[in-house]
Amino acid sequence: MRIDIITCLPRLLDSPFNDSILKRAQEKGIVTVAVHDLRNHATDRHRTTDDYAFGGGAGMVMMIEPIHRCISSLQSERTYDEIIYMSPDGELLTQSIANQLSLNQNLIFLCGHYKGVDERVREHLVTREISIGDYVLSGGELAAAVLADSIIRLLPGVLSDETSALTDSFQDGVLAPEVYTRPSDYNGWKVPDVLLAGNSAHIEDWKYENALKRTKKRRPGLLEGD
Repeated sequence: MRIDIITCLPRLLDSPFNDSILKRAQEKGIVTVAVHDLRNHATDRHRTTDDYAFGGGAGMVMMIEPIHRCISSLQSERTYDEIIYMSPDGELLTQSIANQLSLNQNLIFLCGHYKGVDERVREHLVTREISIGDYVLSGGELAAAVLADSIIRLLPGVLSDETSALTDSFQDGVLAPEVYTRPSDYNGWKVPDVLLAGNSAHIEDWKYENALKRTKKRRPGLLEGD
């Protein structure tokens, strides 16, 4: 897989992709993450990527021309399955969306900034808009990193135990069950006996019931199809 991220602040993305699982995924050649400085596609000596909004109002707007030039340059090299704009009013990111996107080969993430992008970018250049929550960030860079992480960890070979991702919360519509590790008795706080007895069938039944119980308590909307 290849993920190209377009941003006017590329250094914000240095850390997320240079440590832990995402770093190892790149070192293994499972994914390529390329960050592109939008200012390199500006046409003036000041490398301008934003301007005042027509009609007035507070805040600057990201210009269509450098965005179009950058996307066109990338498209001249390969075909992209999706061009995704990270936007607070996009569709809310879910595990299902991450699963779908993990099946693609080439993706572009466009990071918004300021008051957002010229609306013509959304009308003519992007194919999808995704939000990571009902709140506003300073820019789309952190959201792009979140989306990339949610996708990359699903790729075969990224996690040392590939079944781990299949048992995450939301994969089957419920939260993951409680988990415990050694010691089995700490300060009088004990691990449930069923997990220590070694009966696989009973353990699986317990995990299923525990997952349902936690979901009903913490996120009942998941069971109601919200």
